[in-house]
Amino acid sequence: MLSSFENKVVIVTGAGKGIGHGVALAYARHGANVVLADINQGEGEETARSIEREGGRAVFQQTDVSRMEDIEKLMARAVAEFGTIDILINNAGVSRWKSPYEITVEEWDSVLNTNLRGIFFCAREAAKVMRENGGGSIVNMASTRAFMSEPDTEAYAASKGGIVALTHALAISFANDRIQVNSVSPGWIETGDYSVLRETDHEQHPSGRVGNPEDIARTCLFLTSKNNDFINGENLTIDGGMTRKMIYEP
Repeated sequence: MLSSFENKVVIVTGAGKGIGHGVALAYARHGANVVLADINQGEGEETARSIEREGGRAVFQQTDVSRMEDIEKLMARAVAEFGTIDILINNAGVSRWKSPYEITVEEWDSVLNTNLRGIFFCAREAAKVMRENGGGSIVNMASTRAFMSEPDTEAYAASKGGIVALTHALAISFANDRIQVNSVSPGWIETGDYSVLRETDHEQHPSGRVGNPEDIARTCLFLTSKNNDFINGENLTIDGGMTRKMIYEP
């Protein structure tokens, strides 16, 4: 059973669309005050309007998580609006598929600075507030690409693998401050038009379907529930069983 999130203060980064949008809506529907962060102002504000249309409470702060000053402003906005921070969902990220022979230093740094460095500093700055108020919970968004790959995904894979390692390191470092840290590794999560997926897309998953943002939202709710505070430093793979499936060429 999930504990109530009524009046909890939840920050969701990358909340403008996709998984972040779904996660933000889920917390709002469970009574949380949600602070939305996204680099895209239009998409972030639309998520806020979606929550408000349903009677929820949300504020939007335009944020580039690769910029330390933006992270500091985000945390300050959460405290100014709602007084504290209880939960951080570190979801913001970028991807770049490019040959390892061709990717530039600037392109590599852009992915790592957003996906990995951004998660660390968001977690650290949120934890400074959480520890003053008896603790909190952090969920970092990794990926099944931390464990398996397609060609030309080195920067993204490195960032997501780093997130899994960073998660258990932070769980240990923050333990005395009663801050729980876990990560989620989504597989194929369709964030566009689900209806255009082919039957073969669904059938290749042991669970019989492609995932959707609500699958990840429910996982975040589970991990940040006070009833589940014994789960700490863990990574949950949410992929319909795909990473457990052995595939041989016929």
